[in-house]
Amino acid sequence: MSRLHAFAKEGARYFGASAAALAVDFGTFMGLHRLAGVDYRIAAPIGFSLGLALIYALSIRWVFSQRRLKNARAEFVLFASLGIAGLLLNQAIITVGMEFLALTDWMAKAASAGVVFSFNFASRKFLLFTRYS
Repeated sequence: MSRLHAFAKEGARYFGASAAALAVDFGTFMGLHRLAGVDYRIAAPIGFSLGLALIYALSIRWVFSQRRLKNARAEFVLFASLGIAGLLLNQAIITVGMEFLALTDWMAKAASAGVVFSFNFASRKFLLFTRYS
């Protein structure tokens, strides 16, 4: 399998896994915020964290064919650290969208999802799931 084909396959799988993680994230966010009345600044990281747990499990079991680190704990710490960076980006985009651009909650979350997806895939692929040459 060519490198490009393998990259495209992993990208497609990561997209599917991310869609599942986003459904958990978005559903939790909206359920907590709209149905339970939880402040969006609290609901967003809860949803994001549940999505993070799902995407890690899918990434190591289904998405990526290679793993750079042999130590699973170190791998998870780096994976989660990248997720936290994504969470900070998520929070910033949602806050700017809702507080300064007057976007609705779902519009701000949707804008965040695209940016955070790109950041997460690229950083995880190249830092965790690509062999050293």
